[in-house]
Amino acid sequence: MPPSQSTPRHPWTVALQVGLDALESALLRGDADAVERASTHVQGVLQKAPPTAEFGVPGSLLRLEMTQAAHRFGQLRQAVMRAAAQNQRAIQSLMPSQAPTYGRPLAGAARSSTGGAGHAYLSA
Repeated sequence: MPPSQSTPRHPWTVALQVGLDALESALLRGDADAVERASTHVQGVLQKAPPTAEFGVPGSLLRLEMTQAAHRFGQLRQAVMRAAAQNQRAIQSLMPSQAPTYGRPLAGAARSSTGGAGHAYLSA
């Protein structure tokens, strides 16, 4: 049974949910700076996780709350990966990396106007 509004929640999972809310909001807005700040906040919360023994206390909802947060984090990760794939396809359509249609490339010509930097950026 998921925790309801009247069920007391562990302060750590509340802080984690607040961080995930901010991360999701920033991702939806496409605000890279806010994503970075929210990600840093979530990492800080994760570093302050309660001791492992607290997850096994009878009657504690900590384990359930943590599982729900992990599931939500996984969904956000998948959304980021989908967005990255869409961006990758858009960049490849704007900057195709194929040989010229007619003739051969000139012997001393560079492969791209970015001198390879575009490829390094795309593979990062």
